[in-house]
Amino acid sequence: MTLYEQIRKAHEREQLSVRELARRFRVHRRDVRQALASAVPPERKRSERPAPALDQWKPTIDEWLSADRLAPRKQRHTARRVWQRLVEEHHALVGESTVRRYVAEVRRRMDVPLVEVMVPQHHPLGEEAEVDFGTASVILAGIPVDVSMFVMRLSASGRGYARGYLNEAQEVFLDGHVRGFEHFGGVPRRIRYDNLKAAVERVLKGRDRVESDRFIALRSHYGFDSFFCQPGLKGSHEKGGVEGEVGRFRRRHMVPVPRVNSMGELNELLMAGAARDDQRFIAQRRITVAEHFALEVDTLRALPGEPFDFTVFAAHRVDRKSRVSVRGCLYSVPACHVGKRLDVRIGAETIDVYDGAAVVARHARGLKGDEVLALDHYLEVLAIKTGAFPGATALARARAGGVFGPIHERFWAEARRRLGDRDGTRALIEVLLLHRTIPADALVAGMQRALTAGSIDAAVIAIEARRAGEPAVATVTPIGEGLSRFDRPAPSIADYDDLLEAQ
Repeated sequence: MTLYEQIRKAHEREQLSVRELARRFRVHRRDVRQALASAVPPERKRSERPAPALDQWKPTIDEWLSADRLAPRKQRHTARRVWQRLVEEHHALVGESTVRRYVAEVRRRMDVPLVEVMVPQHHPLGEEAEVDFGTASVILAGIPVDVSMFVMRLSASGRGYARGYLNEAQEVFLDGHVRGFEHFGGVPRRIRYDNLKAAVERVLKGRDRVESDRFIALRSHYGFDSFFCQPGLKGSHEKGGVEGEVGRFRRRHMVPVPRVNSMGELNELLMAGAARDDQRFIAQRRITVAEHFALEVDTLRALPGEPFDFTVFAAHRVDRKSRVSVRGCLYSVPACHVGKRLDVRIGAETIDVYDGAAVVARHARGLKGDEVLALDHYLEVLAIKTGAFPGATALARARAGGVFGPIHERFWAEARRRLGDRDGTRALIEVLLLHRTIPADALVAGMQRALTAGSIDAAVIAIEARRAGEPAVATVTPIGEGLSRFDRPAPSIADYDDLLEAQ
């Protein structure tokens, strides 16, 4: 810019030619003409730089970003996640900045909006945490399901805790706190929330809220204070740390969409992701999250002597199909309890049904509208109504869950071939009843051995199952080798002869 100014002034004041101006200022005549034409230098043309290291990975990146069109909006690839997958899955030797430039180019071409960046804030150690729920899509046992992800984040160190649930019930909200505090080994002095129904029954004017009794009991038990953000978009910036954490965790550890067989497997995946996050750096900090948390952990409030009991007891009547209805989901109980009123202990992840002090049924919590049925609960009825067995919903659930497997199918087919449909089904049910006293793996092994021997007798299967469940028998040593250590020399009568001679 200064050079252009000098050229223009010299030309105006001294009336120098283009050639003379170029010689004085040691530039090309083309540059002199550009300076005389405009006081602002033209934009420099940027040449297209080749990227040989990235060329082989461009089809892969295009495929991932194209697949994102069908993925949930909040679980699409970021440029950093694309680079991480290239390094982790394909061992690509390519720089992150190179990948970022190409991803931006592809997004401009595909017209995909970029994710908004959240601004981090500074907080004193141990002073505050933030809690929120997020939604994530997973393939659970082959079925696409939207799960609720409870996230608690310490504002100072940035360390987070995430756990997946099938709903956002109050028991889930309380269970997440209990597990989060145990994960951190302490309790922050204050926690920020939005107006979750599990904590707030009614929003009043300003910051006033009518809080639920169970939430007040949790807060009193652990001794922390609560802060509720403004409703709607106005309050989203007031807990921006956890808002960003939910999205970042989802993009970092749940892209591509996880395929799991159970919620337990999903939560193991989330815990592994949280452990990897301990080694990351936040913004311009010079220490990792784990190193920052090591400074913060001593400033947290100590955990109370016992954890908070967040479960709820309720009485439910068993219907004629041997089920109890809990929070919109049906759970089976043994058929002998039909018509009774049983106590149900409602937890975040399990449902326990009691007859007095005895637990008669235990299930993992299901989604609203589901039927969670155990085949074992209907066996006595099915032994009488054998015709209902092939179409029983409980049988379909057992097949889907792997409880009723290929060996059961093979035994049932063989039993019906020999005994007919009715008696063959009863023979199968007699074997299934053995599950109550014999471990499932041992019983399946017993069925396999009995079928190999050509038997479908339940007594034979029970014997073979118990043999299969016994510890391995020690190696038998031949009797000759075992007694060798007791060998001794043959007796001698020499001393007796000496005695006779002495007499």
